[in-house]
Amino acid sequence: MNTPRRPLLPMLDHVRGKRSAVTCALKCDNACLGEVCNTSSNGYFRDVVSNELSRRSALGLGLASALTLAFTGGQPAGRAEASSSSAPAAKLPQPTIPKSKLDFTPIRPVDKLVDELTVPKGYVWRPIIRWGDGLFHDSPDFNLESQTAAAQARQFGYNNDYTDILELPGSAGKRAVLVTNHEYTNEGIMFSAAQLASDAAGTRAVARAAHGLSVVELERQNKNQAWRYVKGAPLNRRYLIDTLYEFTGPAAGSALLTNPGDPKAQAGRTVRGTLGNCSGGTTPWGTVLSGEENFNGYFRAAATSKEDKRYGLNDKPTTRLWELDDARFDTRNPDYANESNRFGWIVEIDPMDPTSTPKKHTALGRFKHEGANVRVAANGRVVAYSGDDERFDYLYKFVSKGTYRAGTSKADREHNKTLLAEGNLYVARFAGNSPSSEIDGSGKLPSDGSFDGRGEWLPLVVDGKSAVPGMSVEQVLVYTRLAADAAGATKMDRCEDVEPHPESGKVYVVCTNNSNRGVGSNAPADEANPRRQNRDGHIVEITEDGGDQTATTFSWNLLLVCGDPAVNKSTYFAGYPADNVSPISCPDNVAFDSAGFMWLATDGAPSSIGFNDGLFRVTLEGPERGKVEQFLSVPRDAETCGPVVRDAERHVFVAVQHPGEDGTFETPYSYFPDYVPALASAGKPIPAGAVRAPRPAIVQVLPAQHARK
Repeated sequence: MNTPRRPLLPMLDHVRGKRSAVTCALKCDNACLGEVCNTSSNGYFRDVVSNELSRRSALGLGLASALTLAFTGGQPAGRAEASSSSAPAAKLPQPTIPKSKLDFTPIRPVDKLVDELTVPKGYVWRPIIRWGDGLFHDSPDFNLESQTAAAQARQFGYNNDYTDILELPGSAGKRAVLVTNHEYTNEGIMFSAAQLASDAAGTRAVARAAHGLSVVELERQNKNQAWRYVKGAPLNRRYLIDTLYEFTGPAAGSALLTNPGDPKAQAGRTVRGTLGNCSGGTTPWGTVLSGEENFNGYFRAAATSKEDKRYGLNDKPTTRLWELDDARFDTRNPDYANESNRFGWIVEIDPMDPTSTPKKHTALGRFKHEGANVRVAANGRVVAYSGDDERFDYLYKFVSKGTYRAGTSKADREHNKTLLAEGNLYVARFAGNSPSSEIDGSGKLPSDGSFDGRGEWLPLVVDGKSAVPGMSVEQVLVYTRLAADAAGATKMDRCEDVEPHPESGKVYVVCTNNSNRGVGSNAPADEANPRRQNRDGHIVEITEDGGDQTATTFSWNLLLVCGDPAVNKSTYFAGYPADNVSPISCPDNVAFDSAGFMWLATDGAPSSIGFNDGLFRVTLEGPERGKVEQFLSVPRDAETCGPVVRDAERHVFVAVQHPGEDGTFETPYSYFPDYVPALASAGKPIPAGAVRAPRPAIVQVLPAQHARK
C-alpha cells in the first residue's frame, strides 16, 4: 500500500536543534522551523535602551539600579519578600556530601543506532508498566492490531514523562503509587498504514485517550525487590481529555478563560482535559504538579492576534487533526475562541484521592511549562520555580501568599493544597560580570575563569496587583509571555527542568539548547547563555541572596556547559578536567539523591553528539564538582525522562519516552521493552503480553542480586 505513513514532516531537511524530524512535528509542532515566538527587544542587561530604564525607575521597582549593574559590575537593588537586604550573597555553609551507596562504574556512550537499554555492570533493568497495560479490573488486554479509545482509556497512556513514586504511609516501604503524565502520541508507530487510512477518526480517538496522566499502585515484598504494578488497585486512575479540571487563582472566572457557550456557573472556572504534559514536581504535601507544555500544536487558530502569535498558535491544520472531531480544538470557531487560553498551566493532582478534582493554577502564569518544583522557604512561604521551554523564553518564580503547615492532619494537607492559588509571580533577569568583549559566542571562558554574575526577579504580579503597566492581573497571568517581555526578562536557551537542591537550596536551571542563539537577528550570546548556535545546552546554578528562597536578587554561575569534550572545546564542567567526564548533551530533567548528587536525564544527544540519550550523575560539591558519570543509556530514538533515584536502596527509575520514534508500524526501529525478535532468535521465552513494537514504559534499574530475590 502506498498510503503515506504520516503527515509531511517539514523538519526533515531543516533540523537544527536536538531532535528527529518526527519528534519535532509531533512533540512541539516544528517550533524550531517556525518563526521565533519571542520577537521582543529583550536581550541581556547591556542591551536595554534608556527609555526602559526610565520607565522602570518611575515604577519604583528597583530595576534601574539592576540595569546599572550591567555596566558597572555592581550590586543590583531589589526588595525581598522576607528580607529587604540587598547585600551581596552571603557565603553559605556547604553541606557535607556523604558517600553515595549507589556505586557504579560509568558506562561508555552508546551509539545512536543501538536498540538497547544499557546499565552498569552488576545492575539489571525491569519494566514496571508499559503503554497499553491495563490499570483496572475491567481493562482489556492490550491488542496492538485492534486498539479502541474505550480500551485505551482503561490502559496506561503513551509517552510517559514526569514520574514519581510515593510510598504509602504505614506500608513499611512495600506499597506505593506511581504517578506519571503522558506528553504526546506518535500515531505513525502506534497504528498501521492501513488503519490510519481506513479509520482515521478511530485512530485519533485512541490517541486522545492516550494523553493525560496515570496513577497506579505498586507493591513489592521487601525494599530490595523490584516494584510491580497492581491491576485494579483502589488508587489507580487515568486523567483523560474529558476529565474536568478546576481553575484556581486570580484568572479563574476571567472572560479570557470563558467561551460563549460555557454554563454561567462554571464560566471560566472549569475546563476539560490537559495537553502536552511534560515534566512536573511533587509538592511537600504529597500532590503532583504537571506542566502543560506544547499545547499550541493541538489548536487551529486564526492567529491574527499578537497574543496567539506569541504562543505559537497559527491558522493551519494541526498535525493530529483533532479539530475535525472536536470543535473546541479550532479556536476560529467563535464558540471556542478562548479554548487555547485554558491550556499552558501548571496542573495539580492528588494521587491519594481518586475522587478529587484536579486543579489548573492561574497564579503561576501561562506559558509552555516544563514543570514546577516547590520548596518551602524559611518564612513558611511556598516557592515554585518553572521554566518556559521555548527558545528565547524565560525563567519564572512564584511565591505564595499563604504559609505552609507542617502538620500531618487532613486539615493541614487541605490548607497546603490551596497555597498555589494566590501569591506573587516573578520573571528572571541575569547580568554577567565580564566585559562584553569576552563573551564572543564561542563558549570560551572569560578572564575571571567562570561564567557568573548577578540577577533579579522582576515582578509581574505582587500583592494581588499587576506590576506591568497597561496589563491587568488577569492579562498578566493569561498572557504571561507578553508581560515578561514588557518587564525586560532575559531570553534563555530553553529553560526545561528547574529544581532547588533539597539541602543547599541552590536552584538548578536546565537550559537544554538553542541552535538559534546568535543567528541572524536573534539575541546574541550573553554570559548566562554564552554559546551561539547552542546545540548541547548548559546548567545554571542560582544562589538566592542570603539563602532566602523568597528574595528578589540572586547570584548565579554556570555549572556545566555541555557537549562531548573530545570534539567540542567549548565545554565546561565547573573546572573539573574535561577528559575525565562522560560526554553529555541536551540536559532535560533533574533529580537529586540523598547523598546530594544531581542526576540529569537528556533529550537530544543522538542529534547533537551521536550517542543515545541517558541518565548521568553529577557531583556538585568538593574537589570533584562538575564530574559527570553516565549511569544508563536508553534505546534507539528514545528520550530519558522522569528520573527517580533511591540511592539508599540502590534503585533508579526512568521513563523511557518515544523509543523507535523514527520507525514505522511496519518497520519498527525499536522493540523496547519486550524485544520479541531478539528473544525469539536467542531461543528465550517471550513474556506474556509482549508486543512486537516499541512501547514507552517506566523501568526500574536495580542490583542484579536484588532482581533474583
